[in-house]
Amino acid sequence: MTANATSGAPQAVAALDAVSVRRYTTGQVILDDITWNVYAGQHWALLGANGAGKTTVLRLIGALMHPTTGTVDVLGHRLGRVDMRELRAHIGLVSSAQKVPLDATAHTVVLTGHTGTVQPLWRKYDAEVRERADALLAELEIKELAERPYGVCSGGQRARILVARALMADPSLLLLDEPFNALDLPSREDLIDALHRLATTRPALTTITVTHHLEELSPAIGHVLLLKEGRVLTSGAAEDVLTAEQMTRCFGRPIEVSRHEGRWLARSGRGTPTAAQ
Repeated sequence: MTANATSGAPQAVAALDAVSVRRYTTGQVILDDITWNVYAGQHWALLGANGAGKTTVLRLIGALMHPTTGTVDVLGHRLGRVDMRELRAHIGLVSSAQKVPLDATAHTVVLTGHTGTVQPLWRKYDAEVRERADALLAELEIKELAERPYGVCSGGQRARILVARALMADPSLLLLDEPFNALDLPSREDLIDALHRLATTRPALTTITVTHHLEELSPAIGHVLLLKEGRVLTSGAAEDVLTAEQMTRCFGRPIEVSRHEGRWLARSGRGTPTAAQ
């Protein structure tokens, strides 16, 4: 399954048009009139306070749910007109909340990415598939973990194992939902380095990363979407969006932003919170 070709204009890998999501039981508005396009080879960060709707946006693009109103197109296919399970097979997803058998080896966990299952389906894994799992572990620089049980791997090692698992289907779109959750500093930096290498060695790969901290963004992140209370506050090139003014508006308190060698840093500024504009 690939994106449908459209002559004249670049094809969006993911496109949300006037998308809203409401909770049926309470009528609560989760997302309100979201319009956003992501193109091949772009690397986006999705930022906002808790409850801003970041994970819901990722679930829409990951073909895990439908919008209440508006349209969502992923890899050239519109949700509601495509088999969601088939579409999900072409999207890589990494989340610290993923269920993985703790006694399975790292190699086995990566193999399950081929079938999109929690438990391994051994008859589906021929020599070529197994070799691909080996190659991905090497690409993420964790080949030495191949026979180590997932449950005894560190948080950073688990995160890279999950990235390798997500790449087993050779997706053109990789979604990362708070992949740095609970990682210590060395593990965080190892994962950032790994994601930066992927962006360099896989120029056609598109990534969207949900995070709370600018320090977790790799230098490959070129675009940012800021969400506030379920609405798009602003989006565009990282250097235009990651400013003190925009971050202060997004999080409702003074924030100072700096950049060093392609890496971003945000910290609380002085003064009184700025009212939402």
